[in-house]
Order: sequence, then structure tokens, then C-alpha cells
Amino acid sequence: MFIPIGDDNRDRRTIPVVTYLLIGLNIFVFVFYQGCGTDYRFTYSYSMVPAEILSGKDIVTAPQVRIDPFTGLRVRIPGLQPTPIPVLLTILTSMFMHGGIAHLLGNMLYLYIFGDNLEDRMGKFRFTLFYLLCGVLAALSHVFVSFTLESGLLTPTLGASGAISGVLGGYLILFPHKLVRVLFIQFILAVPAGVVLFLWFLFQLINGLGYLGGSIEGGGVAYAAHIGGFIAGVILVKVFTPERRYYYW
Repeated sequence: MFIPIGDDNRDRRTIPVVTYLLIGLNIFVFVFYQGCGTDYRFTYSYSMVPAEILSGKDIVTAPQVRIDPFTGLRVRIPGLQPTPIPVLLTILTSMFMHGGIAHLLGNMLYLYIFGDNLEDRMGKFRFTLFYLLCGVLAALSHVFVSFTLESGLLTPTLGASGAISGVLGGYLILFPHKLVRVLFIQFILAVPAGVVLFLWFLFQLINGLGYLGGSIEGGGVAYAAHIGGFIAGVILVKVFTPERRYYYW
């Protein structure tokens, strides 16, 4: 699988302040509030739980014992914690938390590469609304699939992936021919964004078929949120992008 490492920003006119602030906020929450992923109580308190969204009620469960996949040791982790805010707001708070350092860095890399161009074209206020709305619709996509399959309803969900998937969908529509530098094995290639993002979406779609087998988690990845966020970005991007005006002399 290829990894995007940069794109062509020669036509960017503004400093992507919102994109940088979003990256900074995600890192800040992960380090200082989530304890770099070790504070399960905080994380479980503010993560989105599909059953809570569907019922509108807070759910608290008993502690659980799981096997650490790296050490093979039994690890005791807390169950669902009391939510100190209205449960519907966890749709937003969960967008700024991550399950681990790799989860965080992967998301921030994609936001750094693709977010600035959308912010430049949309403007800061429109881009902020677009980002948040795509994140909300991505989360609701995950809730819908959880409800439909009756699976993963009590599993906490978190991450900026859904919102960033919306950014990718918007980028595909606005900049399909812009070249993206990708790392493929040991080579760096310049590939049109349309190809990169189509393959990314295809990967999410294929892996998301695991839902049909009853696995809502997809190996720990909420693919329904990625797919829903991407489609939301494709549909909404033109609504949030002002028309460019050209003046002729």
C-alpha cells in the first residue's frame, strides 16, 4: 500500500491556519487529556458509543479483562464511563481523540497533506463547518451500520478519520489532477490525486465488506465512518466552495 507524503501547493494563496489548529488540537488532546492513549477513563467518557447515540442515554458498564496483543498478558481496562456531557455531544468530542500514536500520526499526516488545499479554496469558516459536518455524518454512518448489523453497539468509537475522509472526498472533486507524492515500497512517485484517492476509497470499501460478515469493528477500524465521511465530502464540497470569479480586461 502506498503512503501519501505531500502534494503540489504552488497555487495555494493562504496560510492554512484552521488545518494547523486542528492538527495542534488533536495532538494536545491526545497528549494532555488522553495521557498519550493511557487514560482509558477519559477516553471512554468522551468517545462516541453507538448505543448511547441511538438511545440518547448514558450507559455505564463493568470493567473488562482483555489480552494485550503484544505481550499476551491480561490487562484490566475500565468499562464505559459516565459521560459528563450530553451523549450527543460525544459525536464531536470523539473526533478529537485517538486510540494510539499510530492512529493519531496517520490521521494528522492526511489532514496536513490534503486539508490545506481545501481550506485555501473554501475559506477558513466554510472549511471548519465542512470538516465538522463531514465528521458528524461519518459518525452517524457508523451508528447506522452498527444498528443495522446489531454489532459493536457498546464499543467506543473515536478518531478524526471520518472528518478527514470528508476532506479526502472534497479534495477528489476539487483537485483530481493535482499531483500527490506517494511512498510506494522504496520509491517516491507523483500520482494524480484522483488515482490516489480512488484507490484509498476502494481499499476502505473492500475492507468494509467485513461488515457483511458481522464484524462491525473491521479489525479495530470503523470503515463505515470512513466511507460515510468520504461520500459526505464528495457531495457537500461544492456547497461549501465559493465560485471563483474571473475578471477580464
